[in-house]
Amino acid sequence: MKIVISDYSYIMDRDLEYEISTLKKIKDAEVVIYEYTGNKEEFISVIEDADSIITAYIKLDKEVLSRAKNLKVISINATGYNIVDLEEAKKRNIAVCALDEYCTEEVADHTMALILALARGLKYYEKEIEEKRVWKYYSIGSLKRLSGLKLGIFGFGKIGKAVAKRAQIFGINILVFNHHISKEEADKLGVKLSDEDFIYENADIISNHMSQNSSNTDFFSIDKFKKMKRKPIFINVGRGDAVIEDDLVYALDNNLISGAGLDVLKGEGKCLENNKLLNRENVIITPHAAFYSEDSIKDLQRISCENVVYYLTGQVDKVCKIITPY
Repeated sequence: MKIVISDYSYIMDRDLEYEISTLKKIKDAEVVIYEYTGNKEEFISVIEDADSIITAYIKLDKEVLSRAKNLKVISINATGYNIVDLEEAKKRNIAVCALDEYCTEEVADHTMALILALARGLKYYEKEIEEKRVWKYYSIGSLKRLSGLKLGIFGFGKIGKAVAKRAQIFGINILVFNHHISKEEADKLGVKLSDEDFIYENADIISNHMSQNSSNTDFFSIDKFKKMKRKPIFINVGRGDAVIEDDLVYALDNNLISGAGLDVLKGEGKCLENNKLLNRENVIITPHAAFYSEDSIKDLQRISCENVVYYLTGQVDKVCKIITPY
């Protein structure tokens, strides 16, 4: 069986020996490593006879799937699976597997780190001291006490809940935009179910943790930013496609929000050149690193490879998470 591990160079720059050895538990497994450069035709030529693909970021659209005639299972190195045309996968009886749990703690911790750094002006103070040699606590203007602030969370799955739990320790009140949680559960967790407009009008911090899909692509637009009455800190550790970045730039330039903490961008690492979000004292950008720790990487590699091994050897009940029917 042919199994292709493929992604962009900055993703492939990791030790793959563990993954290769895990996949070779399948009898007669051929593991192919392919660094994706954006050449779609070349990529298709590599996977057209593959039984499985392991990737995190390569778009597997209708054309790609239709030409991968032998494909049986796609394993995503992530919890999100918006890179795959699910309808086409269903049509071709291709199983799409994702990771269910491997980095909740890391992402929640990273979210809080961004919130705290922006709320306490750490990037501003660092620049004042290191570049200007200024030692004045009051040079930043006013900073708000965290206790009593309102955090609006969009997407209240495992990560959203973990963020809420951490934020509550600081005395932050939680507003939740989510259609899949009951009022009883919300009351039990000490959070307030809210509609979009209530959050925009009342939140001091807004954090995105929604799973990316067609319904929330470009969700945070200029219309939404203009509704944010309290000039909140805006956090995105979900997916870059949830935000219209030109609108985010406008919101920052026009003081509609007080700052932004971004672990994801629309084009990820490909869009750093001349990016208007860079070099701002009130913007912190990290390289899609919220998930990262030594422990989470080990789990990511193990689970994504085990999903392939289990599926191709008929142990479907052991697969971590299957999105499409099989």
